[in-house]
Amino acid sequence: MKINEKTLVSYCVSNTPCDREGWLVKRGEVNRAFQRRWCVLRGNLLFYSERQGDREPLGVIILEGCTVELAEEETEVYAFKIVFHGDGKSSGRVYTLGTQTMEDLEAWMKLVACASYDYMKLMVVELQQQLVELEE
Repeated sequence: MKINEKTLVSYCVSNTPCDREGWLVKRGEVNRAFQRRWCVLRGNLLFYSERQGDREPLGVIILEGCTVELAEEETEVYAFKIVFHGDGKSSGRVYTLGTQTMEDLEAWMKLVACASYDYMKLMVVELQQQLVELEE
């Protein structure tokens, strides 16, 4: 998939309301220590930056084809994992993110789990079926 980097950056820093933003800790793929990151969730995109207000994010996680799981093995913070399952040839990528409170953990997990286009499509179909049933 090709993504225009300038368009992505402008979407990240736009003044339009986001679904959620705040500080999370993120475990790096190379540096395994948790690092504090400012995170912004917009639709199915989770942007992360070093500081709040940075003009460009460090990275973005496209929340499609993944599952959200509680990271029970983590003891330093309240943590969850965003798991991208491999294609059989590779194991896939796992992002571990953490919060300072259980309330934040629950809120982030719920929003991230519902952020994908596939989830939204499923909700629309379900709501359309309910509407048809009500009209009968």
